Amino acid sequence: MRAREVRDLTDAEMQEKARDFGEELFRLRLRRGTGQLDDPMRLRKVRRDIARIKTIQHERIRETTKERS
Repeated sequence: MRAREVRDLTDAEMQEKARDFGEELFRLRLRRGTGQLDDPMRLRKVRRDIARIKTIQHERIRETTKERS
């Protein structure tokens, strides 16, 4: 998921995506632990997607805080 795609999402949609990616990351970690992980790069992609979503959420929070000041 690209940053441009994340910025097009609403706050609620971003929360849902972050939750979904978190669950997927959990499942991938379990598979890695049992040796059943087919695509190890998927772990990296999911972690980066979560970070990207959290970064944009934080940017939005900062923007609203600046507007109030």
